[in-house]
Amino acid sequence: MDKEEEERDLEKFLKNVDEISTLVQGLNSDDLDVCERAMGEAEKKLQLLKDEEEDECRTTLNKTTISPPQVPTKNVDDANPDGFMEVLEKDARERAKRRKENKSLANALKEKGNEAFLKGDYGTAVQHYSEGLKKLKDMKVLYTNRAQAYIKLEEYEKALVDCEWALKCDENSTKAYFHMGKAHLALKNYSMSRQCYQKILEINPKLQTQVKDSLNKVDQREKAELQEKFARQELESGKESAVTTKNLLQALSKPDQIPLFYTGGMQLLTELMKDCTEQTLFRTHNGFSIINDNKVIKRCFVTEGKDEIEEIVCVTVLKLWQAVCNGNEENQRLFLTHSDMDILLPFLLTSKVPSIQQHSLYLLLLLCQTQNGKILVLNHVDLPRLLQALVAFVSISEEKEAQAAMQLLTDLALEERFKTWVQTNLRGLLTLISILKTPEISYPSTLRQCIAILGNLSTDAAIRKQMSDCGECWDACLGLMVKCEEDIALFRETLYATLGLMMNLSLESPSITEVLAEEVSRKCVSLLNSEDGGILTRAAGVLSRVLSASVKAIEETVKAGVMKTMIKFLKAGGQTASRYAIKILAVCTNICYQAREEVTRLDKRFGLLIQLLEAKDEIIVGNAALCIGNCIEVPGTASALLKSDIVKILLKLAGGDAKEGSVQLNAGIALGKLCTAEPRHTVQLKELHGIEILNSTMKYIKKT
Repeated sequence: MDKEEEERDLEKFLKNVDEISTLVQGLNSDDLDVCERAMGEAEKKLQLLKDEEEDECRTTLNKTTISPPQVPTKNVDDANPDGFMEVLEKDARERAKRRKENKSLANALKEKGNEAFLKGDYGTAVQHYSEGLKKLKDMKVLYTNRAQAYIKLEEYEKALVDCEWALKCDENSTKAYFHMGKAHLALKNYSMSRQCYQKILEINPKLQTQVKDSLNKVDQREKAELQEKFARQELESGKESAVTTKNLLQALSKPDQIPLFYTGGMQLLTELMKDCTEQTLFRTHNGFSIINDNKVIKRCFVTEGKDEIEEIVCVTVLKLWQAVCNGNEENQRLFLTHSDMDILLPFLLTSKVPSIQQHSLYLLLLLCQTQNGKILVLNHVDLPRLLQALVAFVSISEEKEAQAAMQLLTDLALEERFKTWVQTNLRGLLTLISILKTPEISYPSTLRQCIAILGNLSTDAAIRKQMSDCGECWDACLGLMVKCEEDIALFRETLYATLGLMMNLSLESPSITEVLAEEVSRKCVSLLNSEDGGILTRAAGVLSRVLSASVKAIEETVKAGVMKTMIKFLKAGGQTASRYAIKILAVCTNICYQAREEVTRLDKRFGLLIQLLEAKDEIIVGNAALCIGNCIEVPGTASALLKSDIVKILLKLAGGDAKEGSVQLNAGIALGKLCTAEPRHTVQLKELHGIEILNSTMKYIKKT
């Protein structure tokens, strides 16, 4: 070390000694301002807790204050930086220990608060969360949980303050922004509420569905407020229809009148509901409660054997609900969230009175005209009851009404909420499947709609697994196939849809038993004689997916002459049909020697199969290579291929980089079998330097 470096080191050391001495003096000062400044400088200078404790126990200036250390004068020299650091490190460890203890206590109080919240005791929940914050002031979850409790207590300003504190702890807290958006909405700060929800989307785009729902609520509430403001103005101006709406509701609020009194008033109200103003006045003057809670009207609804007057009352109420809810989202929300409505609507749909059934269906159709309406129905109507009611309605109604009911079911089933519900409710699936199991009382159009619903649901992997494991579903499909074959002209589209559903279900191959594979295969083989190209293709598709589950099914399929039909499919071309055909040939030749002989006889020297090896579709190529490998075992086949390019083509595939691993695997196996059956192919292989390539495929072959 040269002289200049020594001088720099000495200067640096002395500077550190001076700074630390000053800090120690400041920390021991009686002047609080001096002491606080010294603590701040000590924090910045030494960074005592950096990488020493876990993240949550780190000491930072804006969260934890360092207590002035009591420096033992006899052991620590004020000018000794090592001694000072020892004291501060000890202090930091003690504070970290206290923080851990406080965090444990805060977590315990959080759990108590959560328990109280779940019981609906929001005041007690607030107390527990507040006690927890006394232990640990920077615990984000305590702020967001307390904000949620404040919202339940309608103390929205306090909720906003807690959300702001949570965001100081974590500026990307989506939960804080969600509660803040909810509090602003309750305070009618619509613009601020939107900003909160949009911020959530910026932080986490995956929450788009939830954010969209929340923004819709903001739009609806703001729209409803404007409607109510305008309605008040119309009422105050003395507009006749506005005044009449108010007066009629006042009259209808009289209890214990005869049914026809209420019927007359509701009919007049229905005629008045021509625009948003009257609909809003109905809402703001407590119309839903006046009608829905009326004991006389309620009695008419629940009476089993309704007389003529009771029927008129029920139909009149249903028509009024339609008029009041038509195009008014806030009215729809209030209507569907009213007490007992979740059960009443499905109940009315199953009424023994046709007119009540019809108008109940019309009301549900009206509610589901919009996205928000469908979501309201799914969230607030008893879905199992509604599903059963709609299926029952379909079974007994005329075709036009049955189609309408199925359309309603289709609209609901397309929503993600419906799929989420079905994932955990097998009974819902069975209810839908019951339509397929009673085709004799269903129209072809309704059957197709029901199959389409199940087909759409089966695109979800979890639901598809449930359906494929469900024996009732397969039984229904097989029964439909029988029904359709009896009158193919009438049920052609139904059969086509059924085969499409079965193709989806057969993707879950582990769920297909041997017995099921045999039954399905027989039905599909019988359809291969159809002159309808669409049905032919789908029947082949189902067959290609279920055959491998049963040796018996394969043998029966071969005996039925399906190999010849599949060769015709391949000659006709078409990617989809070719995929199914070559898969059937590959599966059958892999198990059945008779199938190998059939293919060898029908496709001499593998002219067609070799052509498939050069297809762009790797699935077709892989299965073609497998089929060739199987058929080479037929005596004389390998020798007949000596003058072909099969070695060159297979070698290229075996050493290629296809995404489908089956291409290399099956090509390598076929090449190995070819050289084993006819050694002269080995000579050509050596000339092409293919031994190394073939060896490289052994790792795939060993796995088989």
